[in-house]
This record gives sequence, C-alpha cells and structure tokens, in this order.
Amino acid sequence: MRIDGLQYANWSEKIFRQLREGGVDAIHVTIAYHENFRETVLNFEKWNRWFEQYPDLIMKGLTAADIDVARATGRTAIFFGFQNPSPIEDDIGLVEIVHTLGARFMQLTYNNQSLLATGCYETEDAGLTRMGKQVVREMNRVGLVVDMSHSADRSTIEAAEVSERPIVVSHANPHDWAPALRNKRDDVIRAVTSHGGMLGFSVYPHHLRNKSACTLEDFCEMIARTAERYGAEHLGIGTDLCQDQPDSIVEWMRVGRWTKQIDYGEGSKSDAGFPPMPSWFKDNRDFENIENGLRATGLSETEVQGIMGGNWYRFFAENFGPQTNPDN
Repeated sequence: MRIDGLQYANWSEKIFRQLREGGVDAIHVTIAYHENFRETVLNFEKWNRWFEQYPDLIMKGLTAADIDVARATGRTAIFFGFQNPSPIEDDIGLVEIVHTLGARFMQLTYNNQSLLATGCYETEDAGLTRMGKQVVREMNRVGLVVDMSHSADRSTIEAAEVSERPIVVSHANPHDWAPALRNKRDDVIRAVTSHGGMLGFSVYPHHLRNKSACTLEDFCEMIARTAERYGAEHLGIGTDLCQDQPDSIVEWMRVGRWTKQIDYGEGSKSDAGFPPMPSWFKDNRDFENIENGLRATGLSETEVQGIMGGNWYRFFAENFGPQTNPDN
C-alpha cells in the first residue's frame, strides 16, 4: 500500500496516470492555500469534474474504506485538505460544512499568524488563540484532522496537547537533520507522536539536507533514525510534490493576498522559483525508489510497509469520522 500525505501538483491526466504507474493508492491533495470559502468551493467543483472525466484513474476519498475500493478497482483515492484555515474564514460553523464537502485535513496556519495559531515564519509564537482552541475542538468533533506543517513550535505543541484526537505534521522533516524553518524540532515531533499523531516526510528540496542534491540514502537513513527515536508506527510519506506547477504558483503560495511585497519563503531572490526535485523522486512513479531505500536501511518489512502507507491508512480509519464520545 502506498499513500502520500501531501501533494500540490498541477493536476492532469498525465499525473493521474503516473499515480497509477507508481502504485499510489491514496493521496492527500491541497485544494486551498489562501482561498476563502466560496473560492474553495470552486476547487471542490473542479475536482468533481476530474472525477467525472477520469473515473478509471481517480475517485473521491472520504474514509479509509475508500482506499480499499480504490485498490480493488485500480484507482487512486483523493483526500482533500487545506494548508490554511482561510476557507472557514472567521466562522467556526464552516468547519462542519467543509468536512461535509469532503475536506479531511486543515492546517491551523500557513507560515503567518492566523486567527487560530502562529505560523513558522513569525518572530513571536503566542500559541493557539482562543478561537484556535475552539476550532480544534470542533475539528475533533466532526473528524477534520489538525495539520501543523507550517506552524510554529509552541503552537504545534499546544495543538497536540489541546486536541483530543491525534494531529499531524503532514509534510516536514526533522530540524536537526535539515535546519529549515519549516522542519520540526525534537520536542515538536515528540509532542505530535506521543499523542498518537503522524509525521509525513517531505521530499521538497528546501526541506532536505543539501536540498536538490540530497541523496536517497541520506533521506532514507534519516527516516530510519527518526523511527528509532519516535516509533515507526507514527511515520509516513508526505512528499509535498508540486509537479508541473509554474513559478507563479510558488509566488501565490508564499504571498497570497497578505502582502504587496515579494516574499521568497525558503527560497531567495536569486532562487525564487520551484527548486528542482532530487533525481530519485521526480514524480509519482518514483515511490519504489523510496520503498527500496527504506529496505536498505535495515528497517523491517512491516516498518517499511507502514511508512509507505499502512500507518496513514490506520490514521485515516481512526480519525476521519465523527468523535465517538465528545466531551460536552
């Protein structure tokens, strides 16, 4: 089983076919960065048209059982998520609405301070806001997973502690391996995993040691060491693949509508666009490279299969539905 915890590709029939060639059974796709509620609804509509156009390649995913259907019918199950809470605007009631529409993940921040928490690029991290704590409670109730991939340290730790259900960092790597602002320090990863949450390893070059020149061996050894520290059962893949996207999209991701100035994020003025992917992971057909690389580290076959998809499957099965005994 192969499940990718996060991608934001420029979706097309070509990529849908590559998903099948790579044996990707399910994928969490970003359908909002800075969009408001109505704009996000238009993105749901766009995906509905793709489901109609390519029913032999992709299907909408709402529960882990949909992955079983996808596997049995040779398709990829598509699960939706937001990299920002902007789709719920300032209305907690929209949490249940977006879950009903099909969203299964929502980040509380995207780099900046939001109404809910602090992003990883802010100087001061005040943790979860009053609204943030209430939204986490509501997300727990309906089965919308809290994602803290772009959040600051204190906010992430507080989210793990406040949430009554496990949270995720869907796409990042350990900070002590590659000290990018987006990567996560030991106490953050420990807070997420000790509460039953998941860390998805990113292949986005700005998150890698030596960036685009990172070797497969180094990447897989990092995963093996992380498994020793936090437990392999809490780990998965979240590639953050942005395949075929024009550089204008990375500008939208970084700038949105919040500033008139260019923000280069993890890039720079001289390297403003998407960085080249490492040679061993160009697209979804390359998941086998990661799987074989993990085997070469000495991880057990059970651990390898868990990291490649089994752990995400279990997490989906336990967390996409309504809370069984909410504390009211």
